[in-house]
Amino acid sequence: MAGIEHDILHVDQPVDPARSARIRVRLLQSGILVFFAVVCLRLIQIQVVESPKFREIAQKQYQSKVILPAARGAFVDRNENTIATNSVFVSFAADPKVAVEDARAIATTFAKLFGKPKSYYLEKLRSDSRFVWLERQVDGNTAKRIAEMKLGGVIARNEPKRLYYHDQVAGQLIGCTDIDNNGIAGLELEFNQELRGADGYVIFQRDGLGRARPTVDYPRIEPIDGNSIALTIDMGLQAIAEKEVKRGVEQSKADRGIVVMLQPKTGEILALAQYPCIDPNNFGKYEADDQRLRAATDIFEPGSVFKIVTASAALEYNLVQPDRKFFAENGTYIVHAASGKSRTITDTHKEGWITFQQAVEVSSNIVMAKASEIIGSERLYKMARDYGFGIATNVEFPGEVKGVLKKPVEWSGTTLNTIAFGYEVGVTPLQIAAAYAAVANGGILMKPYLFSREIDDNGLIVRTSQPQVIRRVVSEQTAKTLTDFFTGVVERGTGKPAALPGMKVAGKTGTSRKLIEGRYEQGNYTASFVGYVPADDPQLVCLVMLDNPRGGNYTGGTVSAPVFRAIVERAMSISNIFAPMAQARTIITKNEPQSNMKDGEGQEALANTVAEQTTPKLKSGIVPDVRGYSLRRAVGVLTTGKLEPVVNGSGIVIQQSPEAGQFAKPGTKVFLTCQPKSLSAN
Repeated sequence: MAGIEHDILHVDQPVDPARSARIRVRLLQSGILVFFAVVCLRLIQIQVVESPKFREIAQKQYQSKVILPAARGAFVDRNENTIATNSVFVSFAADPKVAVEDARAIATTFAKLFGKPKSYYLEKLRSDSRFVWLERQVDGNTAKRIAEMKLGGVIARNEPKRLYYHDQVAGQLIGCTDIDNNGIAGLELEFNQELRGADGYVIFQRDGLGRARPTVDYPRIEPIDGNSIALTIDMGLQAIAEKEVKRGVEQSKADRGIVVMLQPKTGEILALAQYPCIDPNNFGKYEADDQRLRAATDIFEPGSVFKIVTASAALEYNLVQPDRKFFAENGTYIVHAASGKSRTITDTHKEGWITFQQAVEVSSNIVMAKASEIIGSERLYKMARDYGFGIATNVEFPGEVKGVLKKPVEWSGTTLNTIAFGYEVGVTPLQIAAAYAAVANGGILMKPYLFSREIDDNGLIVRTSQPQVIRRVVSEQTAKTLTDFFTGVVERGTGKPAALPGMKVAGKTGTSRKLIEGRYEQGNYTASFVGYVPADDPQLVCLVMLDNPRGGNYTGGTVSAPVFRAIVERAMSISNIFAPMAQARTIITKNEPQSNMKDGEGQEALANTVAEQTTPKLKSGIVPDVRGYSLRRAVGVLTTGKLEPVVNGSGIVIQQSPEAGQFAKPGTKVFLTCQPKSLSAN
């Protein structure tokens, strides 16, 4: 084996130089062929497979697509008063590829004007993108200074910005838009699709010097402006409701307040007010709790205003007559349950034997509990459902809740009695107002609604809303009897502070303890009053709800009913939908008290509310002179004259086109240039 191994180790193999050279050449050739094959495949991939992608990249080097924003549609109220429309502000962007030589100058200028670090703008200008925003929606004075500097690569673009003309009035209801003018809250969100329209665009090409010019190869696509939305809201009534509920909150030291106003015969919502208010021009600075429209999005245990259900069931099923007497236990009623446990029901007003009607007037929980035993769970539940409790109204507002109404199989041993006077049930203020509107409407429940009509950019009506009957809840006779009950509440019972001299008012008070961490705590209440006027021909339903009043008085009759009265008194003075009420009020003498306001205070507040809606007499077809007017007043004047304002800036009108005195057809656009008061004052 050793010899063999030795022979193997020492065998010499002759080397052929020519053969080695040929191998190296072939390897080199193969490598070159593989390289060219890879190059060819890559060229095929680029020029054939990915051709559209690289063509787009190449086009981006010399082409850019500039968006032409659509004008967002306006909101107007039932009287065509403008609520929200658009102002035009200048925004500044840059093309980093073109602005590279002037980057430091641009950053220095913008940092000085806007108070941001220079590095903030330099980082934007180092972007690989061909378009970056530097600052958006700049005021006119600053925009003019930037334009005069002629900074290379800086692009000025007009952008619409939402403008709300009534400051904090209806803030939660209207909502707001984001910086791109898309609705993100309230009715702005609900009707965003109709309002926003469709953006257009134009394609620009850059020449050798970097100058952008429109290209003839692509057509200019014009924007399609959004449609406008007319609401059922009356902004005059909305302003009154907000002012009076604020007064009520402050006087009772409550946390918050809510007002709902409806037309009972149609279901039109005239006002959805609350306090604290918010300014939709600065929507984002408010806490989320204050941004919600509580009338539709929050649930409350209603207390005695829910006795409408118990009284309706007792009368409609002919189980209890108005004059039937009940013993009200002198204010304290101990109920012994089958389980052996007992519970106590109390009344604020200690009564003995009283009629069923009197029980409603003095708001006896004890009598309602006893009546519920006669009515039974199935009938009581059905009546509550028929009134719409536990069901969303489907009002045109995002985030509406349906409330809580358990089925009888889910009721505990206490539910039948307690639901009879408004506990163990969750409702929204809008549902309560709609239920009382049904009684005011002869027993017919109408769907509450906010949307009136949609109007396109040419002034043509695209669609409208009509009153919608939901169902008959109670007979006309039952509704009449309930109205007698509720009139008695105001004339003789717990709702006396809501009385209006010379006019019949029907209403009901409610005071419920608030459930806090699973317990009903003394000193935490929801105080409500809901009523309608005139009781014999109802034109208005109004609910006032105060959250947690602490001013010594906390019942619905003492803190909410006076707010109702103040609202109705002022509403009759300004709204044409209350003509029957205005006639009825002529019998009131000058010496009779006028709500809970000091002498002259109501007239002053009303004047402040409607001052901006006061317009000079307009000559038909003639453009009025609105220079020097506040923007809100100028818009009011023009819309009253059936002209369409187009706004640039905000504040005081300093220029208009067409000029005053020119002839203009209805719908003619009048361009307004505005400046803030501090800039326009001389």
